[in-house]
Amino acid sequence: MPKNFLARGLGLPLARNRKIAIAGVGTLGAAALAFSAVPGGGQTTTAEAAAPAKVAYSTEQIQGVKAGITDQLADASEKAASIEAKKKAADEAAAKKKAAARAAAEKSARERQAQEAASRSAKRAPVKQVSAKTYPDNLDGWIRESLAIMRKHGIPGTYSGIHRNIMRESSGNPMAINNWDINAINGIPSKGLLQVIPPTFKAYHVPGTSWNIYDPVANITAACNYAADRYGSMDNVNSAY
Repeated sequence: MPKNFLARGLGLPLARNRKIAIAGVGTLGAAALAFSAVPGGGQTTTAEAAAPAKVAYSTEQIQGVKAGITDQLADASEKAASIEAKKKAADEAAAKKKAAARAAAEKSARERQAQEAASRSAKRAPVKQVSAKTYPDNLDGWIRESLAIMRKHGIPGTYSGIHRNIMRESSGNPMAINNWDINAINGIPSKGLLQVIPPTFKAYHVPGTSWNIYDPVANITAACNYAADRYGSMDNVNSAY
């Protein structure tokens, strides 16, 4: 048997009694508090339950949050506006550049068309025909036309020298023919204004004139070409040659 059996048995009722005593003390304390709450008039009233205290909320933090959101929205709006402005400026610059390039291309096309039109006009422009100078069909005209051809070929001679010899040889008759001199006897009679024999006419014929020995211009020009070769010029001939 344990020695403290009795002690343990006594301990349990004692502890219970201690708890009761403590509870009583608590009751007395509460009563004392109730008495002290009674008004000075001696009347006792039941104490009303205290109203719950209001919780105070600070608006500073809320205002700060609102301000921050507003600032962010403003920044975002400004950034969007800036981006839009830059995009607009870039679009306008691109449009101007495109317009300038188009204008330059149109100007170049117009200039090219103008040049082509001018070139076509120049090609289509009728060539002005220089009308050949005409001479009268008489002795004066024949001598003058012959002199023009002689100048082109460098054949010397003057109007007076040619006219003088024509009048002596044929009296100005382009169809004149000598049938009685030595040439005629040899079968090569002298013919035309300056009485040229066929071999001489053929040898001294000038390009651009007729091959007909009776043609006045061809006859004069061939005779002057022969006289220039043999006498230096028809001006130096004063007799039969």
